[in-house]
Amino acid sequence: MTEPVPFEIYLVATPGLEAPLCEEACAAGFDAKVVEGGVAFMGLWPDVWRANLELRGATRVLARTGSFRAMHLAQLDKRARKVDWASVLRPDVPVKVEASCKRSRIYHAGAASQRVAKAIAEELGAPVADDAEVRVMVRIEDDLVTISLDTTGESLHKRGFKEGVAKAPMRETMAAMFLRQCGFDGTQTVLDPMCGSGTFVIEAAEIALGLKPGRERRFAFEQLAGFDARAWEAMRVPGPSAPTTVRFFGSDRDAGAIRMANENAERAGVTDRVRFEQQSIEMLEPPEGPPGIIIVNPPYGTRIGNKAPLLGLYRTMGTVIRSKFPGWSVGIITSDKDLARATGLGLELVEPTVLHGGLRVGLWRKP
Repeated sequence: MTEPVPFEIYLVATPGLEAPLCEEACAAGFDAKVVEGGVAFMGLWPDVWRANLELRGATRVLARTGSFRAMHLAQLDKRARKVDWASVLRPDVPVKVEASCKRSRIYHAGAASQRVAKAIAEELGAPVADDAEVRVMVRIEDDLVTISLDTTGESLHKRGFKEGVAKAPMRETMAAMFLRQCGFDGTQTVLDPMCGSGTFVIEAAEIALGLKPGRERRFAFEQLAGFDARAWEAMRVPGPSAPTTVRFFGSDRDAGAIRMANENAERAGVTDRVRFEQQSIEMLEPPEGPPGIIIVNPPYGTRIGNKAPLLGLYRTMGTVIRSKFPGWSVGIITSDKDLARATGLGLELVEPTVLHGGLRVGLWRKP
């Protein structure tokens, strides 16, 4: 039996969070490096499954399954037909083909995706459908055609637990990377005084307990050829819960947010490690135990002219933290340096900034 040949596995990152994602992938045992737009390493199909199951910072996992040169559409058609589609796709599972072209003689992405879709349909017999879960991605750059499979399906920030979402939610993938950038390793208390639906607090509790972020959801790779359901089930079996006595705290002045946070924590199975309570930032008190990490994604007004009330909020937050939380490290996510500085906490921006909801936001940190 021939040995399987490793291929490139590409982790799509939130723009600006490639470095902490690479750290996470290396810590998980992958020989990863930062590349344009994400993180890459060589591996086999079980590595694809494990990356989807275990990595908290990736948006999706792509399997780079082939590449060839093509100067024009006829050549693309001919060479796409020679790809061993049967080794990765099933003839009974619909596929969707998407293409992008950059600095290439083939410049029409729509025509390129049609040619590859036709090749798959005629050579393999797989139906082509716009709503297919299995996505074949064709990138043509400098006349080099790279074929990738989206092995994830729905974006990895959808862990499968969070039904309740507050205003301006922080994606779980981003929350995990910001926690990493704040030095969180599962052993420190985490407190979020404007917790919304609880993302930072729940993510911290899951990390401390050693829970796998993809443990409850489905993935597109389950629809691919060669998928080994038995090996996958064995991989998904949860290990023993990491023993931890650390607690995680969230508060918010909005009763609806607290209700959602508690419901989300229950679905995630971390209720006994977290506590959410309705209160304003002025009422904040440190929990018992050693200093930990305060991390918060406060409002950051985007319209000109509504900054004044926010400056007051940030000043109050800074005053409360300075007076009641000596020794705690702080991470504040905001799009505005004036707001960060209004805290008076001496925060420093972690570069690069991150695209979130159409805005460039940054983690302002005080270790």
